Amino acid sequence: MKISVIIATYNRPDALDVVLQSLEYQTDNDFEIIIADDGSDDETRSLIERHIKNTKNLIKHVWHEDLGFRLSKIRNLAMQSATGSYLIFLDGDCAVQPDFIESHRRLSEKRFIVTGSRILLEKEITEKICSDRSFNFSEFKKNSFEYLIKKQINKFLPLFIKLPDHPLRKYKKFQWRRIKGCNLGCWKSDAIDINGFDEALVGWGHEDADFVFRMYQNGINRKSGAWGTEVLHLWHKMANKENADKNAAIVRAKILAKGNS
Repeated sequence: MKISVIIATYNRPDALDVVLQSLEYQTDNDFEIIIADDGSDDETRSLIERHIKNTKNLIKHVWHEDLGFRLSKIRNLAMQSATGSYLIFLDGDCAVQPDFIESHRRLSEKRFIVTGSRILLEKEITEKICSDRSFNFSEFKKNSFEYLIKKQINKFLPLFIKLPDHPLRKYKKFQWRRIKGCNLGCWKSDAIDINGFDEALVGWGHEDADFVFRMYQNGINRKSGAWGTEVLHLWHKMANKENADKNAAIVRAKILAKGNS
């Protein structure tokens, strides 16, 4: 199966550069990259054009005007450009391990959506990686225990221990916890069946939980990608969360309506 990696970004070219570099060295190369750009300026466009010119990976740039935080809409637009039958949603500040595509492919299963997890990087190590504009995973992995001791990352064992696919990865019912839109895999046909992400959810927050819940309503169960697909989430300032409560209320209303139906 062909995989389409959809990377959401907005005016963070230094981080996006690192993410695209990390996708250069995958053990599984049968994938395309679609950058879902929520209105970034010319610096991001120039970076993407440089990667398109110099990389062996197929990269497409899908952009719309900056009218505020419209992550759901730009992901849906990017999805329309995807030629892969399987989609991996990734954020533009999440570098990946060399077996990231391979691991998602291994965990993919019909009628399932895979929710991955992340390793959080603190400000100091993030600034070093981004200022160098160079990402060497082997070096990062070699120094990961030191980074943990210095509290520059929150965990390191998933870099060394990879658990196989197993029935215990499968959730028995919908759970909001540990849903991360920055690392999520699903079949394109399943996403289309629910009309993608809910574009009524604007501003930061909970469009990923809503997506997984509507998948669940449509008979698509959830599988954990933890200890297999961890991404390295670069530090950033806290997002503006003024819409988070409103978005959460919309999602909870959908869940409650389903429970009462």
